[in-house]
Amino acid sequence: MGKTGKLPYDVPDWRVWKVDDAPQLVKLRERLAVKGLKDPWLRNEVWRFQPGMGKMPLYKYVFKGFGWGFVAFGIAITLEKLFWKEDDHGGH
Repeated sequence: MGKTGKLPYDVPDWRVWKVDDAPQLVKLRERLAVKGLKDPWLRNEVWRFQPGMGKMPLYKYVFKGFGWGFVAFGIAITLEKLFWKEDDHGGH
């Protein structure tokens, strides 16, 4: 908003998306038709069902941020060893 220039991606024309290209949405459209309903915005969801969209491996979700967390843990341990004095009470 308010910025000028080219987007980092190309936005396809709205007429490109066809419900017939997504079998899951075709089934949904048919189930709605049985009930006498129609979803005029169904075409806006077709992009989600295109190959390669939303296919992120499980390990990307599970270990997201693990690298940064490990680095932060290492820094915390290093700082603790450098700056905190041992407070030895003789085992009490």
